[in-house]
Amino acid sequence: MHQDNVQPLTGIRVIDFSQVMLGPSATQVLADYGADVIKIERPGVGDLSRASVPDDPDGPNNPVFRSLNRNKRSIALDLRREEGREVIYELVRTADVVVNNFRAGVMERMGFGYERLAEINPRIICAFGTGFGMSGPLAYKGGQDILAQALSGVMLRKCNDDEPLTIYATSLCDYSAGMHLVQAILLALLHRERTGRGQQVSVSLFESMLAMQMQEAAMWLQRGKDFSWGAYPLTGVFRTSDGAIVLVGAFKTNPLRDISTALGLPDLSQDQRYATFQGQVAHKAELQAMFRERFATNTTEHWLARLDEQDLLCAPVLKLSDALAHDQTKANGTVVSLKQDDALGLIGTPLTMHPSAFQHRYDPPDLGAHGDEVLAEAGFAGERIAALKAAGVLA
Repeated sequence: MHQDNVQPLTGIRVIDFSQVMLGPSATQVLADYGADVIKIERPGVGDLSRASVPDDPDGPNNPVFRSLNRNKRSIALDLRREEGREVIYELVRTADVVVNNFRAGVMERMGFGYERLAEINPRIICAFGTGFGMSGPLAYKGGQDILAQALSGVMLRKCNDDEPLTIYATSLCDYSAGMHLVQAILLALLHRERTGRGQQVSVSLFESMLAMQMQEAAMWLQRGKDFSWGAYPLTGVFRTSDGAIVLVGAFKTNPLRDISTALGLPDLSQDQRYATFQGQVAHKAELQAMFRERFATNTTEHWLARLDEQDLLCAPVLKLSDALAHDQTKANGTVVSLKQDDALGLIGTPLTMHPSAFQHRYDPPDLGAHGDEVLAEAGFAGERIAALKAAGVLA
């Protein structure tokens, strides 16, 4: 292979049982950097996210599925049949990593627990993504992003007490846990290089969200106090005459003075009520009321320019469509297109590496599209592949 085509994970083979987001977000990162990810799916059904947008004209290859399954190959196997399980065992012999995000105990019941797979291949790394952990009172409970938001304390965390309880609209638990799973897999691969042995690694939505709150958790565990950068008295989201702006009034010697200058107000930091941080906290409501009144009098562009003059941290509040079209998004090369259709966009990798660059090798696969190819590469004779198809084991 030409050196320019070698990526960090070229030559690593991943058997991927995962579906929806936690696992697929992890295996897509591995695939983007060269790993051969073989996606194991149920015949006729496939990854649950294939049906997550039932009214989409693209059917099982809807945008949600496409967003998480670039650079993978799909094989559809009936794992309820012994012949299907034997196919997995043979694939594991030459694999490096097996990934799943089932409930605790499911892989073991299927015959694919770490101990069984390590008997076949002692170098195998088994990566588990669960809702709440591999043991404990919630280990066998179905895990899901929104449940993890609630159980981890994230859903109750608000910058202002009068904000209503709500579900965070982006799957931050799934993505966070997926990226932690990538870290665990890479660390296990590095360990195997030194020892020759594989191991079992696991992450959970619940634990990942607790880790995301490490600053807040330390404040509570050590001081018994709540903490939030977003709740600081000079920080907030404010409506302008044509949109909204976010201001972070922190990380400066006297941010209130600079905010006052930007907003055309008298220097509020000279007022004894607001002269200290503690005073600003006590009078947060009235300070923010003054900010709201001033921001509402002019445009977002006007106020951004004024705040930037004072080197204050600020940004417009954008819709996703505007963020995707932003010049910074274009400069970063964040949006990529399907090979089969340039009009169908996806978010690429957020990692920038040179020369080990992200490569878009395959579009998200049709269900079972690579079964013959994958089994032939694994040494299955054509007659055996045909027999598996005839028996309904391989779709």
